[in-house]
Amino acid sequence: MRVLVTGGAGYIGSHTCVELLKAGHEVFVIDNLSNGHETSLERVRLITNCELQFTNADIRDANALDKIFNTFKPDSVIHFAGLKAVGESVANPLMYYDVNVGGSVSLLTAMSKAGCNKIVFSSSATVYGKPQYLPYDEEHPTNPVNPYGRTKLIIENIINDWTEVDTNRKGVILRYFNPVGAHESGQIGEEPIGIPNNLMPYIAQVAGGRREHLNIFGNEYDTSDGTGARDYIHVVDLALAHIGALNQNKLDMFDVLNIGAGKSTTVLELVSNFEEISGVPIKFKYLPRREGDLAAFWADSSKAFEKTSWKPERNINNICEDTWRWQKLNPNGYGIK
Repeated sequence: MRVLVTGGAGYIGSHTCVELLKAGHEVFVIDNLSNGHETSLERVRLITNCELQFTNADIRDANALDKIFNTFKPDSVIHFAGLKAVGESVANPLMYYDVNVGGSVSLLTAMSKAGCNKIVFSSSATVYGKPQYLPYDEEHPTNPVNPYGRTKLIIENIINDWTEVDTNRKGVILRYFNPVGAHESGQIGEEPIGIPNNLMPYIAQVAGGRREHLNIFGNEYDTSDGTGARDYIHVVDLALAHIGALNQNKLDMFDVLNIGAGKSTTVLELVSNFEEISGVPIKFKYLPRREGDLAAFWADSSKAFEKTSWKPERNINNICEDTWRWQKLNPNGYGIK
């Protein structure tokens, strides 16, 4: 099928483009490159030996969207485009509502005009908020504790309302846990613009000499070693979950799926694993825990297993190996110093 990928030059988007092309789909990417890299799309073409189309534009640009829908005529949309830093969302909430919610409304409006009826949306486990029980399943109450999480939940509800209007429409919400790793080729990986907000690229940049040390926020949590524990999912497994969501007819008109590995790994366990794989000691410092950080959480992804026949195949060792390969082959990321 023809698939429009918003934010396709980003970390998860580029890996999903690889898997879409490998599965025989046609791909068109729209990305304003605010946190993505056009070089990643060049690498996607090299990895797959397939062509894809790309427009540098913002999804809030209705004219740009209309042009794509009128010429490419996508059958489905995978929607990644948006801002994703929790701290930034607290400091500048209006920007997050404008970009994330406004952009999604603009996208759905264009889809409605063009008669494109299927969307897979990149959501987040942050919509759950403080756990009332663990693991999180899709029935867990939603109570996001920051503007970023609230924008994700608002968009989920908007998509739900959009599907109610027309029985031909389908909306699939994928609530990610913690995407990490890189493509096994080492050609594409996570390259945040500026200082990384996420743990794994920070560890990799310390190992590669780009950062002096890792900051670990809190070492007195109620976990096996006192550091926070998270559910880490390999980015290629996450990309494949999107293919499963696109192809599966068992899904309801509007459906929500958790996408995680189903177990948690502490910060120190991840650091230790990375040291073993890379052979490089990772310097770190303990800092006070951050406001709103949880001790531990992990996913119950059994609904995704049952409804899409998808299961994660890669473990923490694979995650560290692939991240280290990406870091070694691309010490300055996509050439940005």
